Amino acid sequence: MPLDLLLEPLGYDFMQRAFLVTITAAIVCGVLSCWLVLIGWSLMGDAVSHAVLPGVVIAYLMGTPFAVGALVFGLGAVALIFLVRSTSRVKEDAAIGVVFTTLFALGLVLISVVPSQTDLGHILFGNLLGVSAADLVQVLVLGAFTLVVLVLKRRDLTLYAFDPTHAHAIGLNPKVLGALLLALLALTVVVALQAVGVVLVVAMVIIPGATAYLLTDRFARMLVISPAIAAGCAIVGIYASYYLDAASGGMVVLTMGVVFALVYLFAPRHGVIGRSLAAARRRRAGVARSAEAERQPA
Repeated sequence: MPLDLLLEPLGYDFMQRAFLVTITAAIVCGVLSCWLVLIGWSLMGDAVSHAVLPGVVIAYLMGTPFAVGALVFGLGAVALIFLVRSTSRVKEDAAIGVVFTTLFALGLVLISVVPSQTDLGHILFGNLLGVSAADLVQVLVLGAFTLVVLVLKRRDLTLYAFDPTHAHAIGLNPKVLGALLLALLALTVVVALQAVGVVLVVAMVIIPGATAYLLTDRFARMLVISPAIAAGCAIVGIYASYYLDAASGGMVVLTMGVVFALVYLFAPRHGVIGRSLAAARRRRAGVARSAEAERQPA
């Protein structure tokens, strides 16, 4: 029975925690991704997600919550990128590449030094089905805090994304808003780490917003569509991973990628095929109007 297929995974405590963690991470990532896509900070999301690796490894080694180490290195990476960019001739994209690859390499070195104490797979690709009650509380608290700040500051952040000059003219500080957005990005990465790991976090903070961007021209609608898509993909991905016995984080991100591909092709206004069909309908309508005009008596 279809209902049995839906309810069976929910009979296990570890699956209930997996659903809660993934949906929470998906919603937070979906909301934040709208601003990242609009501003063009996709590479920054990639940088922060990879730069937290050494922090996660050190936290595991010290026996402290991984979120502490990840947050410290995430914020540190953001600060380093701005420092390099503002104190040298190096441009932002180059500064991002230097910082995140160096920190990611440091994390890999730390893992190679202590392989018996650190599970490379869990750090890089997540350990969704091994989420503990403490991990769940940590994700829920950080996710709720990040989401509340994004909602409360959404107008200022949106104005900053569209027109930083106008934001400055009305008394807002674009640098502070940019720093706030990057700090929230670091928090969001920490929230999503437990679900999909270091490598796939960037997908969760980019794909939902990019998908919503193809579906609507209004930012307010993006803020609804993006987290809805992310949460839906999270649920489908977890169910698929359960019944296919596949990696949970990978299935969640793969589901998001499939949805993006479908939207990219068939979105009514901005999809490749959708645009072609719309253009063909307009041409047919134009031909029909011309034929009708020709049949009219002079």
